Amino acid sequence: MKLLVVAALALFLSVKSRAQEFKAEHIKKHIEFLASDDLEGRGTGSLGEIKAANYIAEQFKKAGLKPAGKDNSFFQPFQVTYSVEGNAHTVTGRNVIGFLDNGAAQTIVVGAHYDHLGKGYQSGSLSPDSKNKIHNGADDNASGTTGLIELAGYFSANGKNEKHNLLFMAFSGEELGLLGSKYFTESPTIALNTVSSMINMDMIGRLDDAKGVIISGWGTSPVWGKLLPALAEQNKIRYTVDSSGVGASDHTSFYLKNIPVVQFFTGSHGDYHKISDDADKINFNGEAKILKLVAGLIDKLDQEAKPEFVEAGNPHTARTTSNFKVTLGVMPDYSFQGKGLKIDGVSKGRPAEAAGILTGDIILKLAGKDIGTIYDYMEILGNHEKGQKVDAVLLRGNNQKTVQVTF
Repeated sequence: MKLLVVAALALFLSVKSRAQEFKAEHIKKHIEFLASDDLEGRGTGSLGEIKAANYIAEQFKKAGLKPAGKDNSFFQPFQVTYSVEGNAHTVTGRNVIGFLDNGAAQTIVVGAHYDHLGKGYQSGSLSPDSKNKIHNGADDNASGTTGLIELAGYFSANGKNEKHNLLFMAFSGEELGLLGSKYFTESPTIALNTVSSMINMDMIGRLDDAKGVIISGWGTSPVWGKLLPALAEQNKIRYTVDSSGVGASDHTSFYLKNIPVVQFFTGSHGDYHKISDDADKINFNGEAKILKLVAGLIDKLDQEAKPEFVEAGNPHTARTTSNFKVTLGVMPDYSFQGKGLKIDGVSKGRPAEAAGILTGDIILKLAGKDIGTIYDYMEILGNHEKGQKVDAVLLRGNNQKTVQVTF
């Protein structure tokens, strides 16, 4: 009898130990599938993205998560319109959502986008002659999606009920302008006022121990500065911080709903948005270290009361490839199909706010030049210096007005 008890205890400890680890070989398996040529770059609405969505849903199901999409499924579909060779086409994107229901009043959202650039026909590729070439997006963002899958398995198998529920979300349409996360925050499948915080992972596959990880959203709640320094030291991970809740990834959509957010990112590299972002360049052991850090954060966050939301300043897009000397300090509405630049958010203390520009405004002209698309806007920014003053012509509702912007 004693031997049976000892054997059972050993088995329990073995299972518990496995549940508490993030293994490089598991990470490698997921990334190699998600970033394989068979998935053809996971372009929004493509067959390859559907295959990726099915894979993620299957992993969520294996972890024991409840479906939290539409019609008791893991999927939340939404319509996306984007231009292919000058013609507008409407496709269906789909978020993949799994719920770890601990019967709690508050929920922590853990997210990552799983779409990428497909075969180069949607905008964003930085590879020359990129049409009909597969952009596998191993780091961007098979790495973050893999982190989502691994964390779902970790918290499902850790043998305890957290004080928060956990909602695991793989977003579609991020590369087209945060469309999936924006759709969720406008049409949530759980009550948005029960979401205490949101943790995002975007490009976590290239950890360099000397450079560490970039943690964005630091200024959106005091809780991040309270919890993360000790966890980073414990896991021997260097880090730099970006205070802003506005950036080029899905945490932005939650920040604009006054939810504390934090994002993990291992930094830019020469393969960003190129056909060379492949699985053989991923630091699998490095990602395992980051997932241990994120899991530790969720554990600590679970012990906290609902984090205080703070409106954060100093916007910074960590992945930008531009060399702009000026910024307007706005979050564009990438889903807007009309002429002009529609504003989805205005950052505190930046030129747009000082000029009186508001969320919902449509900028028709800037510095005397018409804005037809976001690329016109970016070109205008690239031609200006700090301190210069320009006029912005706005459409606010049915009224047109002109304001002066000081960069």
